[in-house]
Amino acid sequence: MATDVHRTVTDHDVTDHDLSGAGAGEEAAAVRVQGLTRSFDGRRVIDDLDLTVRPGEFVALLGRSGCGKSTLLKILAGLDREVDGSVLVPRRRATAFQAPRLMPWKKVWRNVLLGLPGQPPRSRAEAALEEVGLAHRSEAWPKTLSGGEAQRASLARALVREPDLLLLDEPFGALDALTRIKAQRLVAELWQRRGCAVLLVTHDVEEAILLADRVLVMDDGVIAHEAHVPLDRPWDITDSRFGALRAELLDRLGVEAPARAA
Repeated sequence: MATDVHRTVTDHDVTDHDLSGAGAGEEAAAVRVQGLTRSFDGRRVIDDLDLTVRPGEFVALLGRSGCGKSTLLKILAGLDREVDGSVLVPRRRATAFQAPRLMPWKKVWRNVLLGLPGQPPRSRAEAALEEVGLAHRSEAWPKTLSGGEAQRASLARALVREPDLLLLDEPFGALDALTRIKAQRLVAELWQRRGCAVLLVTHDVEEAILLADRVLVMDDGVIAHEAHVPLDRPWDITDSRFGALRAELLDRLGVEAPARAA
């Protein structure tokens, strides 16, 4: 897996070679970032950052606003290439943002296929919409969708690309509490079904623990803390280990964990 350095993000196809590891003693990786630096007007937003995401792993990324989380995700998505360092990512990757970013003049199924090369058949969009429970809205206009439906359409647009890496930038942030819970469960089900690597950027500590295998805390442009989730799926928020991990992560974020009622 050749990796270019300096101002380049390198795409690669995930193969058995990646799943077994690139070499003796080297960890298998869907994403491998080494010495990544990104500056804006002379200020380093990302500062010599290293990151590895294994194939099929679900990783959540926490951090204060402005710490560089979304910048890192954009770099991995290939939307920002003005970087120094080494970035190796799968060729097949997709991103879903907090705003669904649907084109209002295209029906839902056409939005799902937007950006795909060639002339993919409508059936491909229908299959992705079926997977997220939105097949019945394929002919709808985006303005008629609820917030949850629009976010599911955005997920379908990501899934139709058959990604080896799914990048999620606070995709539930604009949803109400009940819709957010349903969307979290949907993403967990899709990840288990698809088996792709996932990197979720979020401000919600409980969401990170509930969804991820591993939770990272970003601070001052680097990965400042790493925590493995020691629970068996489905996670139980009443488990004492859940509370302990929640308190640990909140402390790393500079927030005092509120006491839970006895």
